[in-house]
Amino acid sequence: MMKTKLSPVIAGTMNWGVSDKKLSSNEMANLIHVCLNNTITTFDHADIYGGYTTEAQFGAGFKESKVARDVVQFVSKCGIQHVCNARNNRIKHYDYSKDYIIWSVEKSLKNLLTDYLDVFLLHRPSPLMVADEIAEAVEQLKKDGKILAFGLSNFTPSQTDLIQQKTKVSYNQIQFSATHFEPMLDGSLDHMQVHEIRPMAWNPLGSVFREDTGQTRRLKKVLAGLVDKYHVGSDVILLAWIMQHPSKVIPVAGTVNVARIQQLTKASQLILDKEDWFEIWTESMGNKVP
Repeated sequence: MMKTKLSPVIAGTMNWGVSDKKLSSNEMANLIHVCLNNTITTFDHADIYGGYTTEAQFGAGFKESKVARDVVQFVSKCGIQHVCNARNNRIKHYDYSKDYIIWSVEKSLKNLLTDYLDVFLLHRPSPLMVADEIAEAVEQLKKDGKILAFGLSNFTPSQTDLIQQKTKVSYNQIQFSATHFEPMLDGSLDHMQVHEIRPMAWNPLGSVFREDTGQTRRLKKVLAGLVDKYHVGSDVILLAWIMQHPSKVIPVAGTVNVARIQQLTKASQLILDKEDWFEIWTESMGNKVP
């Protein structure tokens, strides 16, 4: 079995398809090359993106890009059953039965035009999930070479333990940013370090550029000074902030802006001075550290 190695920053594809940017196959092919030219080789997917359409659109773009499969890594997720045209669901729910997990992975492979996923994640925890059944599906998929590594997304430490007792959990993709720093305090990132689980962070820039609140205004003020000090953009500093955590967080960046993509990998080389790191946290909280 090949060892999974992901890029320091992951390209999130959630916004690439019909639900947001509506990129064509050619535009996706070009964006894949932009990512690769900037050392971003890992692409994060989920079956539900674009109402279960974005994976196939990306697959067409990947084929058009003519990029070799062994130079990229694909992450995908399953489990959420949305109410949409692609599924005959009466209500949103979760399905982690063995047959459904295996079917979903095989569907993702077909959509992405690949024989394997580098990382497969359960998208969100379900109260009805049965650890033994999940483990059976994961072990079968690994045995068949259809997934190389397994992980979770949005799982708490106790939910992770439930699955980990039956099959190895290598990743957990969680919400973590300068404006959503609770995983540093609620035991999530500590738990991952103890169990050698690598965190991925979705929405790694938080709400800094999306909301106008006391928190984001304070952060923008301190970031303006740090931009002058480090000669990089605010987004790079925010990514560097989460990547500096000793759990070795991998941010999932959803931007399709070429200029921003060209800057993102600077975050993996930027080490903030300790007091600058704590200043960002302090301004986010609105008070001194405990």
